[in-house]
Amino acid sequence: MDMKLFAVVAVLTLVTYAPPSQAKPISLVERCYCRFTVSSVPRNIIRELRFIHTPNCPFQVIAKLKSKKEVCVNPEVAWLQKYLKNAINKMKKSKEGH
Repeated sequence: MDMKLFAVVAVLTLVTYAPPSQAKPISLVERCYCRFTVSSVPRNIIRELRFIHTPNCPFQVIAKLKSKKEVCVNPEVAWLQKYLKNAINKMKKSKEGH
């Protein structure tokens, strides 16, 4: 059997019997929502906070402002750390109460 033909048959056999991959393309897997963060966002202009944690990206905090603009907030900011600590304490207390 010719080597080129053998190689083609081997590749086709492998592709035919290999299970389909469930992985996403690298460009989608490695893309993080927050590329840059800001440290000074006045809390009175924030409408809501969203938290995203994915395996390939660091902990991300997205603030939706009253102007409907979204900005990524540095998760190390002191007021945000205090907010998260209070939220965790509230969750612990509510679980203890039930």
